Amino acid sequence: MVQRMFFGRAGGSGFLHGCELVFNYQQRRSLVNVKLKWVKDRALDAVVTGERDLRAACFLVSIISSTPQGCVPIYHLCRHRGQLGIPHDLKLSTFIRRFPSVFLESHAFDSGGTRVPCFSLTPEALKLQQEELDIIEQSQMDLVNRLRKLLMLTRGQTLPLQTIDQLKWDLGLPYDYQHSVIPHYLALFSLVHLPDERIGLKLLSWDNNLAVSQLQRNAALQQKEEDMKKGCLAFPIGFTRGFGLKRKCMAWLKEWQKLPYTSPYCDAFHLDPRTDVSEKRIVGVFHELLHLTIQKKTERKNVSNLRKSLDLPQKFTKVFERHPGIFYISKKNDTQTVVLREAYDHQLLLERHPLVEIRKRFASLLRKGLLDRSRGLYKESAGAGVEQDISADETNDNQDSSEEESDCNFFSEYDSDDPIRDQC
Repeated sequence: MVQRMFFGRAGGSGFLHGCELVFNYQQRRSLVNVKLKWVKDRALDAVVTGERDLRAACFLVSIISSTPQGCVPIYHLCRHRGQLGIPHDLKLSTFIRRFPSVFLESHAFDSGGTRVPCFSLTPEALKLQQEELDIIEQSQMDLVNRLRKLLMLTRGQTLPLQTIDQLKWDLGLPYDYQHSVIPHYLALFSLVHLPDERIGLKLLSWDNNLAVSQLQRNAALQQKEEDMKKGCLAFPIGFTRGFGLKRKCMAWLKEWQKLPYTSPYCDAFHLDPRTDVSEKRIVGVFHELLHLTIQKKTERKNVSNLRKSLDLPQKFTKVFERHPGIFYISKKNDTQTVVLREAYDHQLLLERHPLVEIRKRFASLLRKGLLDRSRGLYKESAGAGVEQDISADETNDNQDSSEEESDCNFFSEYDSDDPIRDQC
């Protein structure tokens, strides 16, 4: 259970002047040295658990369904491995075969006569994929605006495509957004060459209607006009039951909540990065960034890659440890995932995007296949001959350079898109 609280704000006509005094004082002093402990939150850990497999499976579904044949050789799928996020010591074919309720396996021969596993989608997966495409089409402007707001947070309203690729799952963008979305909005976006020779996406026009943070919108909806006028908005705070907040920390947090709030869409060049006021601005940036994601969470490494683009100081992610009432860091899946606490009631996401429901149904389908496979149901229904072929292919894959785990040499044996002799 999560205990939620909003720390009170001082009233009276002199409060604005008080905020200014605090601001000026904070600009002359260093960050208050307060350390808050990390406490495990089982409910939010459960939200994160299994996300890696779901994301990888959904990406594979998108790749397979986008091909004209609807059936893809394993060496083609290996070319996308870098974006799947599965463990380096796990063979891609092994991962795919875990979910027979989503992926169907067949075999074909390449131009060299090598027998190659190919994968297509089950009718259930195809149906879900079509529903997802329909939702993406219906909510495309919402997804585009999320991307626009992300770019508006950055310096020069530009991000490398590589950085956006790391966030596209969290933003709800389709796997091939560069080809399926961007070309339809050439008045909003432009592909540019960056100084480091990478390709970036640039926002062509600023929209003041979008340059309003979620915290500001919530304050307006709750009719906190006085707080907005004073510019001292407070973040929703929630702690896991059993979290013991010391009196000194409680006092510091109350004062910190009263500090001026700087919109993440405003220039913050005047703020001293060594102050609590600057830290509150950094918290505001990530509060807004997580609100742009459809499930209000993202991996910490995705955030770390945004430091230069967001004009943030070194070690800026320390705000996650200093503010466990706003952010929760889950350590599941051999990584760290930052979750926005206010967005969840236990495991329930309070604001559910339509894509979240589709992902939930995909996750159920994956679990069903994994469970049925462990019971031997697919082995019995497929017959001994097919199961023997799959086992043989596992052996062949171990010797196949297309299944090497090194990201730089997946398909040394398959260096061309040779046509397949037999139909998949």
